[in-house]
Amino acid sequence: MSKNSFSKIVYKTLQQSKSIAGFAHKQISSKLMNFILPDSKLESFNIDKNLLIQIQKSMDVLREEDWNDAEKNIYPKKLLFNEPWLRYLTQYPKIWLDMPNTWDRRRKQNFNDLPKSIEKDNYPKYYLRNFHHQTDGYLSDFSASIYDLQVEILFNGSADSMRRRIIKPIKEGLKIYSDRKKSSIKILDVATGSGRTLKQLRAAFPKEKIIGIDLSDSYLKEASRYISDLNGDLIELIKGNAEELPFEDNSLQCISCVYLFHELPRTIRAKVLNEFYRVLEPSGTLVLADSIQISDSPDFTSVMENFYKTFHEPFYCDYIKEDINSKIEEVGFKNVKSNSFFMTKIWSAVK
Repeated sequence: MSKNSFSKIVYKTLQQSKSIAGFAHKQISSKLMNFILPDSKLESFNIDKNLLIQIQKSMDVLREEDWNDAEKNIYPKKLLFNEPWLRYLTQYPKIWLDMPNTWDRRRKQNFNDLPKSIEKDNYPKYYLRNFHHQTDGYLSDFSASIYDLQVEILFNGSADSMRRRIIKPIKEGLKIYSDRKKSSIKILDVATGSGRTLKQLRAAFPKEKIIGIDLSDSYLKEASRYISDLNGDLIELIKGNAEELPFEDNSLQCISCVYLFHELPRTIRAKVLNEFYRVLEPSGTLVLADSIQISDSPDFTSVMENFYKTFHEPFYCDYIKEDINSKIEEVGFKNVKSNSFFMTKIWSAVK
């Protein structure tokens, strides 16, 4: 057996193991919640056999795409195995210890259980809530410390594989600047969160200038810790709102944005798209990653509907029905393309 074949087997075994672990955690925690805090208002969601088969096939396609992109050197193969196991081991007990608070918040439909110390005037109203019934919303160090593992569990270990789908369209879009020094190319990651996307981008773009922007001080601090050991130039982190980006017109060559749009009201999504268009220079590239939608993944409609019923996602139902492609075009972007991978949809467009 060749070294490459062995590596692929290891990769797929790792992904399948994460998938099994994520599914098992959700099954156990759900049964435990229903036993400890039963509530008739909280509907159970049973996935039938055919849907499970479709989900598994979709995950297999995602993994094959992930492996093939690494094989083509779109990003380093080491990313496929770069898991922060020690970090996850310290996070996992926190998730279990916090679970009763999350269950109680969900049962009581308490969406405004936020730290009293925050200055609410510094944040838009739609942001001031417990998305996913998460303790402190996005506004505490505790929330930031367990977020990555929570997302990995939610997506059955496929979160990074889906995030990496943005790298190929970014590379294709930046080819137009091949005559420029790479250090002069600016890539902005909007709603950068705890830094997982930044780490993927730095591995694929070691010389370009990468900037991360987010509304949460706590998540920016977590991102700073997470990316502190990366090679290459320092990634710049900025606190800011996607509605009013602190950049001049036509000043960036690329914008990435991962898992933000489904947590924005429709009017704000439009406003953010206009900001993206403003700060990108002509021929600049926009790449969005977010949840699949009903139009491209009708077989997963029940999964999407269960998501906004089970988690506190007040804008998700509207998001999965909106024609994002046409909204991107209305702003002025050209060459709008979209594709779906498991539970994530990717858009790319050019100014």
